[in-house]
Amino acid sequence: MFTPAYAQSTPSAGGSTDLLIQLVPFLLIFVIMYFLILRPQQRRAKEHQQMMKSIRRNDTVVTSGGIIGKVTKVVDESSEVEVEIADNVRVRVLRSTISEVRAKAEPVKAA
Repeated sequence: MFTPAYAQSTPSAGGSTDLLIQLVPFLLIFVIMYFLILRPQQRRAKEHQQMMKSIRRNDTVVTSGGIIGKVTKVVDESSEVEVEIADNVRVRVLRSTISEVRAKAEPVKAA
């Protein structure tokens, strides 16, 4: 029915445009994923880091394990904070394990 000569494609000048047209859907999917997934995730990570830096004494925090307590001691250089989880029960918690700051303490009033 067909000879091998007809079945073979002929080289054309439009070969590079065919490749570009085939890559457009993949590029479009990547751009959509960037704006819907990667960018919001980076923004949340940046907000979380800012929250970790701004933890102060008397803030109510929630750890990733679900423990709710009040910050009693913050050391600037350290990666730990001291959290009171019950009356006279204080534990040292890594800043990275704090998932949420529920109630911010009032700023210290300058006298």
